[in-house]
Amino acid sequence: MSPPVDTAVLGRVDTDITFGCGTHLKEQLTTTPVLDLPQSRLSVSQSLELQLRKNAVGEDGFGEGVYNNDAFYVADLGEVWRQHWRWKELLPRIEPFYAVKCNPDPKVVKLLADLGIGFDCASKNEIKQVLDLGVDPSRIIYANPCKQSSFVRYATNNDVRMMTFDNTEELHKIKKLFPEAHLVLRILTDDSKSLCQLGLKFGAPLDSCRHLLETAQALDLNVIGVSFHVGSGCYDEHAFEDAVLRARHVFDLGLELGFDFRFLDVGGGFPGADVQEGITFSKVAAILGPAVDRHFPDPAIRVIAEPGRYYAASAFTLATSIIARRTVLRDHSAVAKDQHDCQGSVGDNEVINDSSPSMDDHPAYMYYINDGMYGSFNCIMFDHQQPVPKILQKGGKYIYSPYNPPYTSHDNTQVFDTSIWGPTCDSIDCVVKKCEMDQLDVGDWLVWENMGAYTAAAGSAFNGFERVSVFYTFTA
Repeated sequence: MSPPVDTAVLGRVDTDITFGCGTHLKEQLTTTPVLDLPQSRLSVSQSLELQLRKNAVGEDGFGEGVYNNDAFYVADLGEVWRQHWRWKELLPRIEPFYAVKCNPDPKVVKLLADLGIGFDCASKNEIKQVLDLGVDPSRIIYANPCKQSSFVRYATNNDVRMMTFDNTEELHKIKKLFPEAHLVLRILTDDSKSLCQLGLKFGAPLDSCRHLLETAQALDLNVIGVSFHVGSGCYDEHAFEDAVLRARHVFDLGLELGFDFRFLDVGGGFPGADVQEGITFSKVAAILGPAVDRHFPDPAIRVIAEPGRYYAASAFTLATSIIARRTVLRDHSAVAKDQHDCQGSVGDNEVINDSSPSMDDHPAYMYYINDGMYGSFNCIMFDHQQPVPKILQKGGKYIYSPYNPPYTSHDNTQVFDTSIWGPTCDSIDCVVKKCEMDQLDVGDWLVWENMGAYTAAAGSAFNGFERVSVFYTFTA
């Protein structure tokens, strides 16, 4: 069941988006939308199809101009809304502070600001983006344990007091630049069961916490509590309970030293709605919520978290066009057989290209798309993701459904060994090394679901390729 919608909040969400009247959407804004009114009411699939139609006829709607096959996102702000409702239902005590670094999309951040949540910021620009929306500084935690001095001054000038630390040098820096700050000691946890192990860079080992707290005391700094992070993309829900136990140990140490901690930050690592098997958000909540209540029963202790991918991952869908195709020739010759015998068969970790002949009568294909490792698919390298495409449009026919299987149009056509490459001139720009896919042509489209977390946020304009545009909808 969809959450009830607070229409007072809807009226504040964004003057640039018009929301449709779904079952629970009782009011409709009348301001000028970025998209036309029909698209803002559509499902993600309908929004994708409408954008492809617009591309095909030109921007003016009358067939004038060059066909536009640029890659684009459809962002469903309704999905962000639903994720927020789910958080409030399953972790009611823990306040979400959205990790802006995950996806700083302005309309996502604006929606979350209007929903009243806090923000985890790691730099001056992230702090500024949030403050410019009118968010109170008390709803921001500067959660970067090693900060640039000028950024600390910016936080000082804008009264962003909550900030993390994990070393003595940072304490001396803050004493000099912002002695009134409300400091949060970030401790090291066991993040060995996470895709991105942040403990390699941040977090104070437990045996160093006494020294750090004594240093803070000597400098007359205000340490208000403890934070931790189990790592981004955590795949063991029990890691959260272990981290809570470590935080309790440091709370007790603080009490022994005369501190009165009233703040706990349980960090990030929460899976998004796209994760339906293995470690799901409901499993994390079932472990974390009771652990916090058991070890921190005092309701006066404020508990926050730093979800990023949880809110953003499933809200963004990427559409890419096939801009070129290269055929890996059929393997009839003895030369090809000799080469194959030397190289071995094509394994799961090898790449389909001219050096990996298929040794049968069927060609293999290399497809080149207009987004890649230097753009949205940087998540493959930096976030350890393996995006999987579905066919969006083939031969001018729109065939996508969220229920379709990956790689195929689901029409019993023959499939071929395939690799998928980004548009840049760098050979590292490989999006899918090997799969079996329908034969496609230049001008066909692929769609990539669950592309909202650590994708466009870390993309670049390498080789002169522009960042991907975003179109918005709000499904009920």
